Amino acid sequence: MKEIFASDYELLDSGNERKLERFGPFIFARPSASAVWTPSMPPSVWEKASAWFDRDGGNSWKFRQSIPDSWNISVTGIVFKLSITNFGHLGIFPEQCNLWKWIQNIITTAQAERKERISVLNLFAYSGGSTIAAAKAGACVCHLDASKGMVARARENAQINGIDNAPIRWIVEDVTKFLDRESRRNNSYDAIILDPPSFGRGKSGEVYKIERDIISTLDKCTRLLSKKPLFFLLSCHTPSFTSVVMNNLLQQALRKHDGMIKSGEMLLEGKKHVLPIPSGTFASWQTTKS
Repeated sequence: MKEIFASDYELLDSGNERKLERFGPFIFARPSASAVWTPSMPPSVWEKASAWFDRDGGNSWKFRQSIPDSWNISVTGIVFKLSITNFGHLGIFPEQCNLWKWIQNIITTAQAERKERISVLNLFAYSGGSTIAAAKAGACVCHLDASKGMVARARENAQINGIDNAPIRWIVEDVTKFLDRESRRNNSYDAIILDPPSFGRGKSGEVYKIERDIISTLDKCTRLLSKKPLFFLLSCHTPSFTSVVMNNLLQQALRKHDGMIKSGEMLLEGKKHVLPIPSGTFASWQTTKS
């Protein structure tokens, strides 16, 4: 197993539409459109970054030191395998870490009260942070992503977290086709998690556009909720989808269900003196029934 570092993620600084972050032993400078303020740290600190990623003139990395093909880090008790990609991603969205904590807490509490395993559907599931959080809490999970490579990475993450034998279904499929099929089969879930992209492609090249497709997706999801739904979690990184928009979407989608909705910004955070970076929004619905 690759070495794992404690307290692995940290936002060090931000500004001039960039962010300086530590992932284990490596420091990266990457674009961040919302960080329009002035950096707190001097340029000499930023220049010591392990690597820089830029989108000007095409996606490209510049390296100050050698970066391994992959390395492992732990965030909120979940271990992730990271690696450099051509799009500037590393295999984790740390702004979601508070949502992972929330998922674990709500499932742990509900299973203790209900004396039964919670079933969870995780759509657009990426590298599996929410899946692993739910599985570690004892839930059975259906993990779906249209990317075969990302599902493979999520399975690796489950393995390095010691839950490769947990009740997780790994599905490579277009979300809309899968939801329609699950509805025909009368399958249901106690909890649904989805983090739709602004623009994406399905397994067979199907186009997904959040502005066009989100209402239909939410409608199909709510049809799959069990008779005792526990929670519904919607998150995204689309700038026009503010927390109010997310709240309104869930309010309409779940109008037939009794529950409480909360919404807000997902933040990249560092120590107290470091300015947080808004990095997407979320809305969560939680049942008010036991």
